[in-house]
Order: sequence, then structure tokens, then C-alpha cells
Amino acid sequence: MKIGVVGAGAWGTALAQVAAAKGDAVTLWALEPEVVASINDAHENSLYLPGVTLSPTIRAVDDLAALADCDALLVVVPAQHLRAVLRRLPRGEAALLLCAKGIEAGSGLLVSQVAQQERPDAPIAVLSGPTFAHEVAAGLPTAVTLACADAELGQRLVERIALPAFRPYLSDDVIGAEVGGAVKNVLAIACGVAEGAGMGLNARASLISRGFAEMTRFGRALGARAETLSGLSGLGDLVLTCSSTNSRNFSLGKGLGEGARAADLLANRRTVAEGAFTAPVLRDVARRLEVEMPIVEGVCALLEGTVDVADMTGMLLARPLRSE
Repeated sequence: MKIGVVGAGAWGTALAQVAAAKGDAVTLWALEPEVVASINDAHENSLYLPGVTLSPTIRAVDDLAALADCDALLVVVPAQHLRAVLRRLPRGEAALLLCAKGIEAGSGLLVSQVAQQERPDAPIAVLSGPTFAHEVAAGLPTAVTLACADAELGQRLVERIALPAFRPYLSDDVIGAEVGGAVKNVLAIACGVAEGAGMGLNARASLISRGFAEMTRFGRALGARAETLSGLSGLGDLVLTCSSTNSRNFSLGKGLGEGARAADLLANRRTVAEGAFTAPVLRDVARRLEVEMPIVEGVCALLEGTVDVADMTGMLLARPLRSE
């Protein structure tokens, strides 16, 4: 199975490294010419994944047409740019393994639903789970969920990308895998706020556990299975993202908790904190489904500047007492 990777940010580059680990040729599409040059000339993505020596079998390109002969494409572009990139991909029979996490603004669609609209004939799978790109690229132990409705295709993809230190677990719950990846980014912002504002570890643990309850309610409303949300792509990813400044979303929240403005923090970033874009869409979809998500509501209000950290905290603590 010939693999192509669409998107040469840190995560896309790390996945290209995984796909090339057995000596196979991998084509990696990058938007920036300097990234293409860095990977092909120095075997390093000095812009997004500095310090990691990449396999010489990874070839970077800036033309999506170069992916035309691939059997499977790992699509690793931000959720808000996914539709535009899918429209530009060469038409063919390649399976799409979607590796972005988020909900599309405007449509309220998950990434697999966007892909189904744009590429209705393409087989679709989703990769999600607790992953920091630099750890994956360094070969540190990692486990992920690979969700695919087609069991045979899912097994082929698992076998193609599995390594001794990179372990994909197969699932057929595509929606469940996507919900975990999207919601945890918003909850990580909340946990970062607690860190930046000095609220302590008790507060963070409470946000993780109550946030997981919100994730589960939302996922179940969309048809996801509870066991998927308790697995790697749900609870596992939530714990990782809510616990480290290596998370872009946690770092964004930390800055907010320290008193910075969301617009300033987002303007100074080269990489995307997807939770900032997902939060208002998630809130709107949850309201439509009549799913209660008070932490998500608070994060949205803080990002929009309608409340400050003290107000957001007060809103959550003043909620009526209830059974767990």
C-alpha cells in the first residue's frame, strides 16, 4: 500500500515518518516551499518539527498531483481547511485516512462528513488518539484509534502503519473517534485557563472529569458509543491534551488564564489551536441537540471576550448542585 501524506505540519511529518519506518517510499505534500526544500535537502522539517532526522524515503512535494498514484492518503490539514484541500486532491480510488480533529465552522460537520460530501466515492477512515507529534517522530510508545466502517480496509491500514512503538487499535465507530478528538481540544483550553489562573490541580481534575461527561453526552447524541469515548480517542486524548503545555490548546488556555487576550494569542501562532475554532461550532451544535455543555459554553464566552476568567469560573461554580 503506497502512502501519501497531505499536510507537512508537525503531525503530518510525524505520520510520514511512521509510514516510512519500514523503508517504504512516502510522498509528503507541503504548502510551504521552504518546508519542501528542508525535507528533501536536509531530511528535516526545520519549520514544524526541528531536530528530528527524517527517513530518506520521505519525498516532499508542493503539487497535490504528485499524490495521484497513492493507495491511501493520510489527510493532516486543519479541519477548517479540509474541504478546500479535498477539492484539490487528484481524483482516484485512494482511501482517505483523516487525521485532523475538529468540527467545520458554518456546516457543523465532523471531518468524515465533510470528506463524504467532497469525495463521496472515496473509502474513509479516521485516526485519532493521544499523540504529541514530536514523541511519535522520536519513536516513543504511542497507541491510537483507527476507526473505519469497512473492517477489511481498516485492518489493511492498521497493518500498514503499525510499528512496535506505534500501536493502532481498530474500531468501527468513526463518529465516536471524531467526537473525542474535537471536544477534547475545547476542554484543554479550559484546563489551560485553570493552570494560568493558578486554580490548582483539583480544579484541573474536576474539569477533565466533568468535561468527559460533556464529551460523552455530546457523542451519544450523535450516535457514538460510550466505550469509544472512554478509549484512546476520547478519554485518552483528553487526559494528554489537558495535562501539558506541549498541547497548543492547553497553552492557549494558559495564556488566557494569565490575562492575555484571545486575539493576541492566536495572532502570534504559526500552528493552529484547533479548539479555538471548534468551540463556537461545538456550542451551537450542542444547543441544537439540546446537550448541556457548560464548560464549552464558558470557553466560548471567554474566547469571545464577553466574560473574564473570574466570571467564567463563577458561572461554573454557581451551577445548581446535582447528582453525578
